[in-house]
Amino acid sequence: MVDDPWSSALHRLWQAASRAEEVAALADDVYAPLLATPGVHRVVGTRWDGRHVLRYMRALSAGSDTPVIVATTRSMPGAAVREPGGEPVVDRLEPDGLDDAVWPEAAFLREAPGGAVVSCTFRLDQRGWAALALAVDASADLAAVESRLTQAVDVIVACHTGILQRGREARRGADDALLAEASLQMDSSLDVEDTLRRVARIAVPAVADGALVHLARTEGPEFVAATHVAVQQQRALEAAGRDDPWLAALLARRGEDEDTVFLSGAALDGSPFAAPASPTIADADSGEGPHPTVVTISPLRARGRVLGTITFVYQRPEARLPDSAFLRSLATRAALAIDNALLYELRRTAVLSLQEHLLPSQLPVTDRWDLSASYAVGDPMLDVGGDFYDAVLRPDGSIALLIGDVCGRGAEAAALTGLARHTLRTLLEEGTDAGTALSRLNRALRQERASRFLTAVVATLTPRADGTVRLSTCSAGHPPPLVLRGDGTVSEVLSGGLLLGVLDDVSYESRDEHLTADDTLVLFTDGLTESREAGGTFFESVLPARLSALRGSDAAHIAESLARQARVFRDSGQDDIALLVARWTGLPPDSGLLPPDHRLEQAALR
Repeated sequence: MVDDPWSSALHRLWQAASRAEEVAALADDVYAPLLATPGVHRVVGTRWDGRHVLRYMRALSAGSDTPVIVATTRSMPGAAVREPGGEPVVDRLEPDGLDDAVWPEAAFLREAPGGAVVSCTFRLDQRGWAALALAVDASADLAAVESRLTQAVDVIVACHTGILQRGREARRGADDALLAEASLQMDSSLDVEDTLRRVARIAVPAVADGALVHLARTEGPEFVAATHVAVQQQRALEAAGRDDPWLAALLARRGEDEDTVFLSGAALDGSPFAAPASPTIADADSGEGPHPTVVTISPLRARGRVLGTITFVYQRPEARLPDSAFLRSLATRAALAIDNALLYELRRTAVLSLQEHLLPSQLPVTDRWDLSASYAVGDPMLDVGGDFYDAVLRPDGSIALLIGDVCGRGAEAAALTGLARHTLRTLLEEGTDAGTALSRLNRALRQERASRFLTAVVATLTPRADGTVRLSTCSAGHPPPLVLRGDGTVSEVLSGGLLLGVLDDVSYESRDEHLTADDTLVLFTDGLTESREAGGTFFESVLPARLSALRGSDAAHIAESLARQARVFRDSGQDDIALLVARWTGLPPDSGLLPPDHRLEQAALR
């Protein structure tokens, strides 16, 4: 017979594990069902690092809601005999036979009534392991207890693995964003030294606790810039960059065939980064306790020659150190920025490439929505534009379309573009409603003291049982979307709201209407409507007729056709044009799609 209470508890535990941001958050969901097992009186969990240092202990007794929690850094070399290998290890032991030098939880286990301890030790990762121990009495079914214990451990290990994986993915995403931002910042200046100062500012604290930048000169390394997370250590780092002979000699030896070098321990003896010699640099407070100082030096190499070096100083756990590939990529971007100061045409190519990376690589593919987008760069010789769009599949089965426009162009506008798109995307993916997502983005912009404002609109499309779609639109000062009905009529989706990044504590409201089969929603930036012909007429005045002529067309044709028509139409105006089109295709399989009537489109162009 299926053990329903335990099965339900295990199901809840797996659900909690999928959401947990740290393993300790699972404690209540693990301990309570184990204590509900017949014969189990106490559960004690411990967590250890790779040096057999006890980091955490938690004990809970049956009938109690208040756990005993011990956070410590207690070194216990004797616990080495318990450290598991690859697979979890389950043991049955006598409480009186537990060695206190090996079992810090022994005192808790002996206090419980009963005569046996069932323990499972398991590895979390390469740097640490953990254990769960149960005090049970003679009435306990030891086989059942072991089974439940190992099942709980499986969930804990899976949770920890998932957290690590999400952390790695987040780190990769953060690294990619940082590299893109570094490219933007460096690419926004044609002055070599200003470019390198930007590198130092971007890298701290995201990459390291401190950074030094030098240019390679015939007479030796030339100090350019330094920055540090601790203001009081800024001057010491600058002094080391300018005058320290140890550092100057090391940088001068950097050969053209070398990659990033990592230095720590004895390799830093005699340097300004060794703790005894310069505590103001080596003792940076990372907020996580003292860690050994690590220094990396990466050459700035472009087109076969070394232009300079970037030196990073770290005072953080090993897990938070960047790898050589990332440092190599960052250094390469910096070197190219210097070279690009002499090659302006390369800058134009980089702008176009970066513009593509600020937009989604592809839109979601669904069987009920025909989605497409178009992006036309107004003037490829200018800086990166601020238009963005995305489409997000939400947990409730709806799809959220978003489009926005950052005021101006250039590195700052592109940085805000990335912040806005990724912030909205993350919130909408998590199920946050559009109004709250826009409010939180507005708050983030205000907290970052963004000097530019932006507009955005979020349209949430929720299919209903009757075959229609609820269209919920929330706007922050953005041009209203248009709806192309199946009969060719075009209507404007009205939804007001203040620009983002202007005022604090702004709220945004959504307005609802509906779509039926073969209706199409069109979102766009003002580059479309503000395209102006020689006579002064804006494309906005002819847009409804042009869109109506496209009835029956698929989303891709509508997006590309409108963008093309606006470019042909305009005689002035060089703003980028972004379009995002969604056509509701939730029709019975035998209905088919209406064929595009290109004669209507041609007639509208006359």
